[in-house]
Amino acid sequence: MFDSVMIANRGEIALRVVRACRTLGLTSIAIHSEADSGTRAVALADRALCIGPAAAAKSYLSIDHILAAAKLTQAQSIHPGYGFLSENADFAEAVEKAGLTFIGPPSHVIRLMGDKVSAKQAMQAAGVPCVVGSEGALSGDADEARAIARSIGYPVIVKAAGGGGGRGMRVVQSESELMDAIALTREEAARAFGNPALYIEKFLQHPRHVEIQVLADSHGNAVWLGARDCSLQRRNQKLVEESPAVGIAPEEIQKLGEQCARACLEIGYRGAGTFEFLYEDGHFAFIEMNTRVQVEHPVTEMVTGIDIVREQIEVARGKPLSFTQSDVVPHGHAIECRINAEDPRSFTPSPGEVTRWIVPGGPGIRVESHMHAGATVSPHYDSLVAKLIAHGSTRQEAMARMRTALAEFEVQGIHTTIALHRALMEEPGVTEGGFDIHHLERCLAAGFTPKEQA
Repeated sequence: MFDSVMIANRGEIALRVVRACRTLGLTSIAIHSEADSGTRAVALADRALCIGPAAAAKSYLSIDHILAAAKLTQAQSIHPGYGFLSENADFAEAVEKAGLTFIGPPSHVIRLMGDKVSAKQAMQAAGVPCVVGSEGALSGDADEARAIARSIGYPVIVKAAGGGGGRGMRVVQSESELMDAIALTREEAARAFGNPALYIEKFLQHPRHVEIQVLADSHGNAVWLGARDCSLQRRNQKLVEESPAVGIAPEEIQKLGEQCARACLEIGYRGAGTFEFLYEDGHFAFIEMNTRVQVEHPVTEMVTGIDIVREQIEVARGKPLSFTQSDVVPHGHAIECRINAEDPRSFTPSPGEVTRWIVPGGPGIRVESHMHAGATVSPHYDSLVAKLIAHGSTRQEAMARMRTALAEFEVQGIHTTIALHRALMEEPGVTEGGFDIHHLERCLAAGFTPKEQA
C-alpha cells in the first residue's frame, strides 16, 4: 500500500499519472531530463528531480539513473507510462529487486509476453486465436525456413521475436525473397532489440487492427473493457483509434474478450494491458500483447466511464478491481486523433516553440496534452503533442464532434497533423468505417492531401 509514485516518463502520460495520483491522494514524483525541466508534469507533481541530459539513453532509458532517483526521493513505486522502459522486463525486475512496486505486471510476465514467440505459445495454450505460423523461433536452417514458409503459404511475414512499434518485420511474396528477408530482419532485430530470434507467420492481405483492453488484479479478477479499432495507420503507426469496432458483431467481441480475460488469469497478469489482433474474413488472430497502459486508452475510458490509470495504480497497491465484468456497460462511441508535431503532408518532424495553443471544448470533447503556449517540442523525443478525443451517443455524433473540435484546435509555431485529421474525418472510407490497416497508405498513394492548416 504505497503512498508515493515516481513517474518514469514524460509528456502527456506523465501528466496523466500525476493527475491520477492527485485523485488518489498519493504523492507524485516526476523525474525529467534537462530538456523537460519546464513541462506541465514537472510543474504539477508534488516533487520533481532531473535525472540527466536530453538524450533518452542518459535519462529516461537509464535504469541506474531512475533507481538512483527513486532512492534519493524515497519513492515507493514506479509508474513506467508507455514507451521508454514500460515493457522492459529487466527494468521491472530491477524495480522489484530494489524493493519498490512496479506499477504493471510482474517482470516474468513482461518477459513472457515481450517475446513474440513465447507470447504466441502462451496464447495458443490459453485458447486465444493466433495467426498461422511457425511453432517457435527459426533455427537458422535455410531448408527448414523454406519448408515452414511453404507450409504456411505465401505471402508470409518474417518477424523479430523481440520486435515492436512496427519495426522488425518484412513481408515476403515468394520463396526467392525469403532468405534475404530473414538475413536483413535478423540483423535489424539484433541491433534494435538485442534479440536476433525470428519467426514466420501468414501475411494477411487486408486485415483490420482490433484490440481488447483488459484489467486484472492480484485477487483472481480479470475483466475486459470492450474493443478498439486502430486500423487507421501509417507505416504501422496508429493515427486514429475508436471504440467500439465498427461492423463486428458484439457476440464475436464478447467471445474474444472473455478469452483474453481468461488468458490474463492463466499467465498471472496484473494491471492494465491490451491484446492486439488482426481481423480478416470474420477471424481474429493474436499478434501481441502490450503489457502497459496504451496511448489510446482514453477512448475506452470514454465509452465505459472507467478510469484505467486509477485502476492500474490501485491494483498495484494490492487492491481488488473496483468493479466486476457485469458493471462494464459501454455507452456510445469514442474516437481519438493523435496530434503529432509533424508536417501534415510530408510527415517531417517539426520541433520548436509553440507560440499559440488553443484547444477545443464542448460536449464530449477531451484533450490530453502537456503542451501550452510557450512550450517547446523537443527534437529528442516522440512527436506526439496531444490526443484529441470525441465521444457521442453514436459514431456519427462522435465524428461530428471531432470535426468541430479539429476546426477549433489552433496551434502556431510548429507544424502539426491537425490538417491531416481534418481531412481524414471527411474521407469517405473513414466516415463509412470498417477499413483495413492499409487504407491510409492507399489514400496517400492516390494523392490524398490535406489542405493547408488555417
